Amino acid sequence: MLSPTERMIAEIDPPIGWLVFNNPARRNAVSMDMWQAIPTILDAYERDPAVRVIVLKGAGDKAFVSGADISEFEQNRSSPEAVARYDEIGNTAQSRILNSPKPTMAMIQGFCMGGGVGVALSCDLRIAAAGAQFGIPAARLGIGYRLGGLQRLIELVGPAFAKEIFYTARRFTADEAHDMGLVNRVLPEAELETFVRSYCAMIGDNAPLSLAAVKGIAAELAKLPDEVDRAHCEELVRRCFASEDYVEGRRAFMEKRKPQFKGR
Repeated sequence: MLSPTERMIAEIDPPIGWLVFNNPARRNAVSMDMWQAIPTILDAYERDPAVRVIVLKGAGDKAFVSGADISEFEQNRSSPEAVARYDEIGNTAQSRILNSPKPTMAMIQGFCMGGGVGVALSCDLRIAAAGAQFGIPAARLGIGYRLGGLQRLIELVGPAFAKEIFYTARRFTADEAHDMGLVNRVLPEAELETFVRSYCAMIGDNAPLSLAAVKGIAAELAKLPDEVDRAHCEELVRRCFASEDYVEGRRAFMEKRKPQFKGR
């Protein structure tokens, strides 16, 4: 499919919809046009039944995303109004990743820094190469980190590790990130893409409505107890039991064959 900008590559290779940050000259730092392209690409992927998993990665093997493109800050973040507009665009993009009904995965090689960690945190799963490096250098730039991003980090690694990441502003290895719970798996560099493709194939074989229900209910459980939309959770479950895929899953189990789910 066509992307709104050449700096975001969109490629469909079923069951994967690839979303590639393509700014290797700046270690895939995210520019304004890249943030703006993300919702457009996700809209297309969410409409396409061939896309069962959305995978985010950086072009080349030097970086996933090294953060926001600071070269644009003088133009796009030089006044309170400009900062607010820039943040709104970036937050909208990350929110779209976070709230996509389809499973999302970050395939991380090289540097995953600052805003790159924020992008990875917006995904459901994070699979890293052994040589990946992580860090949030906000304290070295005088940047305040917004509530949503910090909340997602604390939900994954806990408050003590989150504070260590911010207080030190240092780089963490992939193994350290795994020990903290920041990433799900660490693979040798040469095995990373093969593993990701295999995992996506495994996920893609499962019932899309079941996956969407788990994702939707997990999002509700992340809210304060009195804010959880229990009716919405029940509806997500009801849709599964009322679906053609539920019938197919039962029949396939009884017939000892692989189910063919269609997401309806």
